[in-house]
Amino acid sequence: MVNALCEELNLRKNELSGRVATIYFGGGTPSLLTADELKQIFKTIYSNYEISENPEITLEANPDDLINVGQSVVEDFVDRDLEKSPNVSLSAVEDLVNLGTKLETLKKVGINRLSIGVQSFFEEDLKLMNRAHNAIEAVDCIKEAKRYFNNISIDLIYGIPGMSNRRWLENLNIAFDLDVPHLSCYALTVEPKTALKSFIDRGMIPPVDEQVAKEHYEILVQETEKRGFDNYEFSNFGKTGFESRNNTAYWEGKSYLGIGPSAHSYNGNIRSWNVANNTKYIKSIAQGGLPSESEVLSMQDKFNEYVMTSLRTQKGISLELVREKYGEDYVDYLKAQSQKYLDKKLLAAAGDSLKITFEGKFLGDGIASDLFWI
Repeated sequence: MVNALCEELNLRKNELSGRVATIYFGGGTPSLLTADELKQIFKTIYSNYEISENPEITLEANPDDLINVGQSVVEDFVDRDLEKSPNVSLSAVEDLVNLGTKLETLKKVGINRLSIGVQSFFEEDLKLMNRAHNAIEAVDCIKEAKRYFNNISIDLIYGIPGMSNRRWLENLNIAFDLDVPHLSCYALTVEPKTALKSFIDRGMIPPVDEQVAKEHYEILVQETEKRGFDNYEFSNFGKTGFESRNNTAYWEGKSYLGIGPSAHSYNGNIRSWNVANNTKYIKSIAQGGLPSESEVLSMQDKFNEYVMTSLRTQKGISLELVREKYGEDYVDYLKAQSQKYLDKKLLAAAGDSLKITFEGKFLGDGIASDLFWI
């Protein structure tokens, strides 16, 4: 797979113009990559693409991949004779030592930002979501990560069945106490053909309550604001200087190149996506082909995507940009469609921009769809 990723990087080296400002290892569990595999990928990237002087390089990870769970065992093992520790094999100790150096290794190979999938600091929530880590590991992995990285983001989920407003607030307070500079917070969604969906269908777990999720989001906005976080996009909250440059590029409609199975790419006019099947992906790359499909976006498609993404951001919709890129008819349409939301104070006119208000934030997707050019 790593060889195929590198070959795709080689094949597509002419698709991006200008300097690459962000590199993002996401999807699946990229923290399982070894140091040599990461070095191979980085070498391929830097050999084929012009990289900015200070790129943001993010790696997604699960807490159980990062935590130094074995350090106490290693220290205990060193303090005693191997013969007195018959239940601890030498190979197991070596594995634990390797795990203890994982974060240091990630930093040395070039990663400078971690995105950790904590989801919750409470055991009952993690079990309900079938997470591999536990509540103690959720805290300990962040403490360990802070020894090596100052740019850390964590994911938290709200609207979980059975999660009270108090427990959600406690989740946030734990993150604040750990001094995490960036939070990505999402309402729980129940996917089909999952254990959670089955439990809900059988009445074992109550369904997701939209009103509860709305209350949790309101708590989220209020509490992060108190502590100096900037809600620069609906689900993202960062201290000054810690906003995700990678995600911001998506919301601003900049070009990006996605490498690997299921990865999506965009060049401003064409959106493409790779085949999801790993075997088909590797076979196609080995034969010198690109296993992807694409679509050319119409003016209407690009306008609707701009409305959808920009309305989620702090900057909002720029009428001047709409005028320049799409024409006066689109501006007139936006003004007409948005008037009812302005009257209800769900949108606000700020200079030459349309921005979602606090009252309108949780209704943002519906408002955006009503502003689409049909």
